[in-house]
Parts: sequence; C-alpha cells; structure tokens
Amino acid sequence: MARTGITPSQARRESKRARRERAAEILARLRREFPRTRIALDFQSPLQLLMATVLAAQCTDQKVNEVTPPLFRRYPAARDFAADLAELEEMVRQTGFYRNKARALKNLGMTLVAEHGGEVPDAMEPLVALPGVGRKTANVVLGNAFGRNEGIAVDTHVQRLSRRFFLTEEEDPEKIERDLVALLPREEWTRFALLLQDHGRKTCKARKPECAVCPVADLCPSAEI
Repeated sequence: MARTGITPSQARRESKRARRERAAEILARLRREFPRTRIALDFQSPLQLLMATVLAAQCTDQKVNEVTPPLFRRYPAARDFAADLAELEEMVRQTGFYRNKARALKNLGMTLVAEHGGEVPDAMEPLVALPGVGRKTANVVLGNAFGRNEGIAVDTHVQRLSRRFFLTEEEDPEKIERDLVALLPREEWTRFALLLQDHGRKTCKARKPECAVCPVADLCPSAEI
C-alpha cells in the first residue's frame, strides 16, 4: 500500500501554523461531507441533554434514544428525578451500569433543585461542580443545548481521530482538548467534535478505517490507500 500526503514524521515536525492550516482544511472538508451534522442524542431541553449524556456513558446513542422518551415523560423536571431509586433503575436498565446511572440521575436532579432552582447552569464552572459531571459532559451540554463554545467534548471518536490526524499526540482527554482548541476557531469547537463523531462512525472506524474513500486521507498522517 502507498502512503499519500503527509507522513507521521512530517506531522511531528510541522509548525503550529502548518498544523492549524491542516486542521482548518480537515474541518472544511468534513463540513462538506456532513453538512447537517448534529448531536446524535435526542433532547428538547438542557436538562434532557444532561441526563441523556450521563446515560450515554459506555452505551450507544441509539440505545439511549430508545430509553429517554419514556424516561423524560415520567420525569419531566429536575425535581422529578428525586424519585424511587428502584423505579429509576428499571427505566434506565437497558443502558448498562443502570444502578450507578440511576443514582447519578437522582443526585443530579436533587443538586439542580437545591443549588440552581431546578435549572441546568449555562457555564462551565457550575456544570462541572455537579455530581458526576466532567468537562466532556459539560462541553456537550454547553455547546449543543446553549450554543456556547467553551471547549471541545473529547469522546472516544474525537480522541481516536485527533490522534490519527496527528492534531495531538496526547492521550488524556483534557490535554487533547487543549491541543485542539489551540488549532481551531472558537466558533467551530462544538461542530468539530460532532464532525469527528460522524466521520468516526461512517469512515474512520476504530478497527478498520476506510482510508480509500476518506475525504481527508491526504491530510491524515495515518492514512494508507
């Protein structure tokens, strides 16, 4: 197989400016490839997205979207999640680790009522202060429910693809996020994460990336066709 475009050794030596330009071109091509990109989780409010994101840990978005409609009908407000734990466990059982997740949802609901009047805060600091909420979840909620680009949500797709693209060589999600935000315009942070998720699901798969049909193969040091 012949390698095309930039090599890993060239990527490691490229200047910050060259890396920003390559990241910008990756972004532009993925925007053309996925013009209607959107978060895969279904939600109608910041509360729903927050709870759905908690349920999505080690679970597919498709399965979460099957579970959440009856869940949100049963518990429409934050105060409603302070419910019978056994009932809540049963409602989220299909998402896996359901006991921990049910407890997390209940604690979140109670904390939102006690500290935020039942509303999901729209800033990073109070969000990550909520029980069980880290930067990734906070970035998902801020970017997709509030339209605020405070960072980049680094999930498994973003972690894998940003390393394959040699936009970072870090493994820690927060360090990866720092590298990515330095390369991309702030207004694109949320969109970039969604585009990498789309690309990771469709083409740049974990076990067998389809480099021959990849629209950014010539920009990817890991690509072979």
